[in-house]
Amino acid sequence: MAAPANPAIRLLDGYWYAGDPHPHFAWMREHAPLYWDEAGQVWGVATYEELVRVSKDTDTFCSRMSSRPDSPPIPSMINMDDPEHRRRRNLVNKGLTPRRVQDHEPKVRAICHELVDRVAPLGRCDFVRDIAGPLPMIVIGDLLGVEPEDRDMLLDWSDDLIGGTSMTAPQEAMDRAFRAFEQYAAYSRRVVADRRARPRDDMMSTLVHAEIDGQKLGDEDLLQEGLLILVGGDETTRHVITGGMEALLANPAERRKLRENPGLVPLAVEEMLRWVSPIKNMNRTATRDVELAGAHVRAGDKLVLLYPSANRDERVFPHADEFHVDREPNDHVAFGHGVHFCLGASLARLELRIMFEVLLERLPDLALATEEPLRLRPSNFIVGIEEMPVVFTPRP
Repeated sequence: MAAPANPAIRLLDGYWYAGDPHPHFAWMREHAPLYWDEAGQVWGVATYEELVRVSKDTDTFCSRMSSRPDSPPIPSMINMDDPEHRRRRNLVNKGLTPRRVQDHEPKVRAICHELVDRVAPLGRCDFVRDIAGPLPMIVIGDLLGVEPEDRDMLLDWSDDLIGGTSMTAPQEAMDRAFRAFEQYAAYSRRVVADRRARPRDDMMSTLVHAEIDGQKLGDEDLLQEGLLILVGGDETTRHVITGGMEALLANPAERRKLRENPGLVPLAVEEMLRWVSPIKNMNRTATRDVELAGAHVRAGDKLVLLYPSANRDERVFPHADEFHVDREPNDHVAFGHGVHFCLGASLARLELRIMFEVLLERLPDLALATEEPLRLRPSNFIVGIEEMPVVFTPRP
């Protein structure tokens, strides 16, 4: 029997992800848990069960052939398998353990209050530009040792790089992504040279001076690891802050529940992560022929792990298409699963928890300032709201 096909599904098309792919994900989970996308020449792993299975079986489904389905591998830990992956990951992990991350709470809380201080007297702002975007860039930038005056530049480069991640991206977006990478590469070379000569107490210095089996990382490795940490720490958290607030605004009863019981914020953060799932997919490559979900996967085939689909799987999340701030349990896979589980998960959770504690306290009547649909940036990798005008009662 021929495998079911749905021409509306386009797994490498950023505009498809920026629309509403959830009805299509639901169709895949019901009719083709492992769906062959002829246009993209990739398998889509749609159910929670199969996504976890593929994530765990790193011998059969590897990362070293590229974490992206439409790009060759680059020398960063996300494109490696153990033991190489574990060695590289351990270099960064020391600064991101839950205990080390917890030490950043006072600083993160101060940043959140400073961001609200800037807009509170105005009674309006763009939530993305003024609140959601700056926090993760400041936090991850400080960990990497980014100079404060360079943050906006790095944020622009990050935006442009992700804007070029789609097989249907317009040439203008691809050109911006290329220029952003060239500019970031030149910046990275200057930073690496500086840390070699004058090491500091930051993550970039750790990477520059670290050794694996007696060998230091080369310039290209350092560039790619730095970029992975920067984009991973900036893009994803920003979109969960924005998407999480949008979900609260769209569900006033849930927002009221949270305001009346602030102790629910940690649970609400997990629901926001599940709901937004900012990373839309990661790629794995089959190392051998294998049967999966009733389909025959051949060695060399690419499989994209569809995290937003797994996070709406009704077999794992009752009423999965509803947003509940007190959902428990909530074993979402927004941070991935298995050996490539997001290195910055603890830091992201800290930023999200504190930001929403501050927002609920200081801007309790925040509301959307537009009835127009909020525009999402098209990408087949990381998707989020680009602009979100909001209003609130001005406060000194």
